[in-house]
Parts: sequence; C-alpha cells; structure tokens
Amino acid sequence: MNIDQLNESFAISGHISFTKGTGGLPVANISNQYADAVISLYGAHVLSYQPKGGKDVLWVSPQSAFEEGKPIRGGIPVCFPWFGGHPSISTQPVHGFARLLVWHVTDTNVTAQGETQIHLSLTDTAATKAIWDHSFKLEFTVTVGKSLNVVLNITNTGTEAFTITDALHSYFNVSDSSKIEIEGLGGEYYDGTAKDAVTKQTEPLLKLAKEENRRYFGHTADTIIHDAGFGRKVRVGKNGSKITVIWNPWEATTKNIGDIPDAGYLNFVCIEPANAYTDTTSLAPSATHIISTSIAVE
Repeated sequence: MNIDQLNESFAISGHISFTKGTGGLPVANISNQYADAVISLYGAHVLSYQPKGGKDVLWVSPQSAFEEGKPIRGGIPVCFPWFGGHPSISTQPVHGFARLLVWHVTDTNVTAQGETQIHLSLTDTAATKAIWDHSFKLEFTVTVGKSLNVVLNITNTGTEAFTITDALHSYFNVSDSSKIEIEGLGGEYYDGTAKDAVTKQTEPLLKLAKEENRRYFGHTADTIIHDAGFGRKVRVGKNGSKITVIWNPWEATTKNIGDIPDAGYLNFVCIEPANAYTDTTSLAPSATHIISTSIAVE
C-alpha cells in the first residue's frame, strides 16, 4: 500500500497516521494522551517512544542509513531467523533478514485504556526462501501507552520443523553510558569480548566502563536503567526469553562502526531479550513462539 492507502485503511484520528519518514521509508506516527511513537514499516522497527513531557526512551544513530537493503541503527530492530552472524554463511545479513524487509499493516486499534496499537506481519517469499528455506509467519504488535509493549509471534507455517534464534535488539537513550547503573542483572554470563568466556556478576549494579557484550543466561527478571542525568529510571521487562544481552561497543570499537558517531557510545546502551546461545527455539509445523518486551519510565 502507498501512504494514501495506508491512511485510508488504517489511520485513526487522534491516534495514528502514516507518512514517509527519513529516506522515504513509510512510518506509522502514533500520538495519544500517554506518549508519542514512530514505527517504521521497513523492518517493523520501533524508532521512537517518548512519554508525554519526557525524553525519548529509544536511541537512533544520527548516522544510520535509512534505505532498503541496509539495517537501521538504533530503536528496536527485529532479529530473525538468526541472532548475530549466520551460523555458517558469513555473507548472509547479520541478525537475519526480517529487519531488511517492508512489513504489512494488518490492523490498528485503540484499547479500552486509550492505548494505541498497530499490528504488522511478514511471511515467507521466494526471496526469503533463497536465504532461509522455510515457511513462516511473523506477527508484530506494538502497544503505545503508559508503557511501550512489543510482541513478536513467530509461527512455523511449513511442513518441517526449524530452529531459530531471535531478539528484540533494543537501544536505550541515556544521558551518559559511563554514568548510568543497570539493576536486575546477576549470575553467570558469556563475555563476548573474551571469546565467550563464562564469568559471573556478583555486584548488584552494573556500571559501564569498557566495551561490553554480556549474554546473561537463565535470565528472566526485569532490568532497570538508573539514569541520574535524565532524572529517570527505565524498567525493561520481557517474556519468552532466557537470554538477556547487554551491549555497548565503547570508544575503540565504535570508531570501527560506520553508522555510529565516534562519541555515540555515550548515548546508548542495548538491553536485549533474546533466544540465542543456550536458548534456541525449535518450532514444529503450526507451532508458535512468542518473544516480547515491555518498557516503562519510572
């Protein structure tokens, strides 16, 4: 659908409308009594969630590409059908192909509480099967209210089982990553900066002082970002995931990432619900897996 058709079919006065965003990519603009949000139909990518009177909770790189075929850096990218690099073919897109395709709007609505919802979907095509030869349906629901709730349903629509890894790769806007504290983590994690060495966090609060790529396993608790600079706490909940990834490239690595400013690492931290590493998902025909995250400012 073009923008006019999207507005005719799915716009809701006082809640949601569709426009061309940066790079001409179609976006849904949501505004209600609770918050404003922007969702790109390219990648089903949540770009912004800003509670009324507050700062944006999500971070998008000012150097991000906004063109088809390239990933958007920041916000909440959808990683499917694999998380990270392809397990055996290095030329395949990092974090899969779902974030590189335009999704379809299937419905919009307003809840009884005055929250705004948009529903998107993506199914297999000849192009996706050339990369990953399986039949699937992804259903993505974003609810914008006092909190931001994002739900990804993954269904095997084929006749053979498949195994996937996935994530909601959330980038959080912070005042200074070197000064925030992250609560709710603990226990053993894989350290991606130390060739997957297993170590253990014993301190109650994580403070960033270097590059981090931690993959906490068996982790299902809420995570809280304490950000004194912005005068807020951001609570990150999740379901359908036993891996929580904490990522910040820090100074040296950031200089080798073309779509993040050299000092951009100070402006974000990634806290990601994932099914990866020790928590892969196998789906029989007709089976569905659901991964979700909820984000609220306190």
